[in-house]
Amino acid sequence: MTVGMGDEICDVLVIGGGPAGSTIAALLAERGKSVMLVDKDQHPRFHIGESLLPFNLPLFDKLGVREAVERVGMPKFGIEFVSPHHPKPSLLEFADGWRKDMDYSFQVRRSDFDHILLKNAAAKGATVIEGCRVTELEFIRGSGAQVAGTMADGSTRQWRARFVVDATGRDTFLANRLKLKQRNRRHESAAVYGHFAGAERLPGKAEGNISIFWFAKGWFWFIPLSDGTTSVGAVCPPAVFKDRQGDTTALFRGLIDQCPALAERLAGATLTGPATATGNYSYGTDRMSGDGFILIGDASTFIDPVFSTGVYLAMRSAFIGADAVVRCLDRPAEARTALRQFEREVITGRDRFTWFIYRITSPVIRNLFMAPRNLFRMEEAVLSLLAGDVAEDSPIRSRLLLFKGLYYVNTGLMKLGRLFVRQAATAPRT
Repeated sequence: MTVGMGDEICDVLVIGGGPAGSTIAALLAERGKSVMLVDKDQHPRFHIGESLLPFNLPLFDKLGVREAVERVGMPKFGIEFVSPHHPKPSLLEFADGWRKDMDYSFQVRRSDFDHILLKNAAAKGATVIEGCRVTELEFIRGSGAQVAGTMADGSTRQWRARFVVDATGRDTFLANRLKLKQRNRRHESAAVYGHFAGAERLPGKAEGNISIFWFAKGWFWFIPLSDGTTSVGAVCPPAVFKDRQGDTTALFRGLIDQCPALAERLAGATLTGPATATGNYSYGTDRMSGDGFILIGDASTFIDPVFSTGVYLAMRSAFIGADAVVRCLDRPAEARTALRQFEREVITGRDRFTWFIYRITSPVIRNLFMAPRNLFRMEEAVLSLLAGDVAEDSPIRSRLLLFKGLYYVNTGLMKLGRLFVRQAATAPRT
């Protein structure tokens, strides 16, 4: 790629207009940087991942979009867990968590929500370019990057940027280009999902709560939206999808039939369109920054949506990333330190969730969630974590360690119990 006289010049080029990209573009523009935000789609556009966390709300306040989100959101006060191995569901409310002020959030249509954030970025001073797919990128040592994109009509545009932010989500533009992306072998999964009209919701205040249904092959999400539709999806090992018979919608309906509690809630509901499947669901990257770039949100890592962490972690990484980018641009001598700090903070927050995510289908975690006890305030700590409390200095850290200890003790006892059962079964009878 050659530098052209007609190149558009900017401090920061943000690739991707989802929650991460729009958030960092707004923050950087507010801090006086010239920002170009380039997105392949025209907004509003469909996207899955509709459930937000209470800790999203302070971020909305800082961006100035809270009222706009409230207008399109369905209030969400807690989480319902449903297990086929327990006689009744478990309802956990955020108000019972360590942080009593973080007591609710929202379910949102991502088309509406993402559009709100994108328009906010433009209102804050970022130049937003929709319908343009970035196709080429070349880093120039010490001078940022040369970037090219193709518009929907086939025309091309080129930019010269001092810094590049990859917020391309599951497209993982830079991670693919720099060969940083790796499949997460600790938690391989895939998903299939659709939207229903007329699904049976929880009564009263709990109507907007998310429900998590365990079943033999994985788990389901059930997310009520304000327009009356409900997002439903199954997350399972990839083998479930490889062994399927029939089309994606038939697979989806077959999985629902294997979860009687969910099937009952959908008995009078209508699937509003064909189901959609997503493979290669869990992945990570060797690193999420380098000379002149950072990866934020799903552009660097995606684990599992079981605790609705996607949008929150994406926006949180954008806030952390904005500080790092400004430091890199204003004080280049501190760039390496700034990027190391960015990665440490993002990884620390992510890993607080992943310990639970890696174990979400284990019988011990299921038992602890289905019969919670606030011994030593452990339940309050877990609820605050599920609300989004992942700060390094959070007071819940010691209680989470106690909870993990309880998990390991119970896991050990369960293994011993199975061993005794096997030995009793194989012992010679007298």
